[in-house]
Amino acid sequence: MSMACPNASGIASILCSMNFTQNQIKTITRSSYTCYSPSADVNYPSFITLYSNGTSYGIVQEFRRTITNFGRDTATYKIRVDAPAGSTVTVYPTTLQFGNKYEKQSYNLTINYKANTTGAITFGSITWVEQNGGHTVRTPIVVAPMIPVW
Repeated sequence: MSMACPNASGIASILCSMNFTQNQIKTITRSSYTCYSPSADVNYPSFITLYSNGTSYGIVQEFRRTITNFGRDTATYKIRVDAPAGSTVTVYPTTLQFGNKYEKQSYNLTINYKANTTGAITFGSITWVEQNGGHTVRTPIVVAPMIPVW
């Protein structure tokens, strides 16, 4: 299984969602980009939930990912979740069944993070484990405070 990396507009969208200015985005990406609908959710092989430092309320962040089977023609993967401290992570579906090589499947992941006033950064992961096979695909999860930019 594999996931694609974001292009420059995907990176710019992430920067927009983090409240970077147009000039800062242009400096980083070396291209112009207008923030129409900023989102931190691109099809990238990791998950991050950012919260305002001193958050006194919970945060729910939803993601959708599409992955491709580069293994055997038929393969079944089941999810294993290691949630970051203070978070609940749910994945749906919990099983992916591939019938062909290069077949694509999608899943949804939700991080429910409770309040934090300490500014802690917590880590976790999900791992797709192939049944009757030796392949695993691990994706890291980070929950962290948003830091001010410039």
